[in-house]
Amino acid sequence: MRIENATFVITGAGSGLGSACAERLVAAGGRVVLCDLSEGVQDQARRLGDAAIAVQGDVTSADDIQAVIDAAQAHGDGLAGVIHCAGVVSVAKLVDRHGNPADLDAYARTVQINLVGTFNVMRLAAAAMSQNPPGDDGERGVIINIASVAAFDGQVGQCAYSASKAGVVGMSLPAARELSRHGIRVMAIAPGVFETPMMADIPEDAVAALSQAVPFPKRLGKPDEFARLAEQIITNSMLNGEVIRLDGGIRMQ
Repeated sequence: MRIENATFVITGAGSGLGSACAERLVAAGGRVVLCDLSEGVQDQARRLGDAAIAVQGDVTSADDIQAVIDAAQAHGDGLAGVIHCAGVVSVAKLVDRHGNPADLDAYARTVQINLVGTFNVMRLAAAAMSQNPPGDDGERGVIINIASVAAFDGQVGQCAYSASKAGVVGMSLPAARELSRHGIRVMAIAPGVFETPMMADIPEDAVAALSQAVPFPKRLGKPDEFARLAEQIITNSMLNGEVIRLDGGIRMQ
């Protein structure tokens, strides 16, 4: 698949990994529709110029995401792909220090956004891309979801987050198998610790410890390194039905 003159939806595009993906695809000649709940996504689209538009939306809303898909189809010659970066991080122990059980609504919210939201974006994007004329190898589109190393190495307090990201991992292969008849590929990236706004709330000593836990290179990942992998997935049609860890070799304890 070629990026030049193709249109891609990027969720969670207001900052961090999604923002980096938008910058890289526009630099490669692509068009992007940026989706985020934050109003800052509008500023991001303006910075990227005419190749970018922004549509605020909630990934768990069928109406919101259909509006994003419709905007993408109007922004170019059909929707070529989706990079789904939207999600939340949550930390809560099953039983706290006072013996109280974890909040069930908080657990459900994490799963709703990270897992149900991913399914929502994937189903609506796939329906649109299935109508595209086939390109090389009969390809009609590509979906890239974001998982996490927590899907495999969940830490204490990450039952909700790890379960939601493990669900994204679990959907990757069956979705790729199902959508193969439409010429649509499905991939997932499982990043480790990256320099994103979510990391800004973590104390410096904790960030330093996380950096030292990475075998090599001993630092946090950079958003553009994630975006470069997403670009490679888009352009390499043999990448399908797989989850790629992008983590410097870290295994969380």
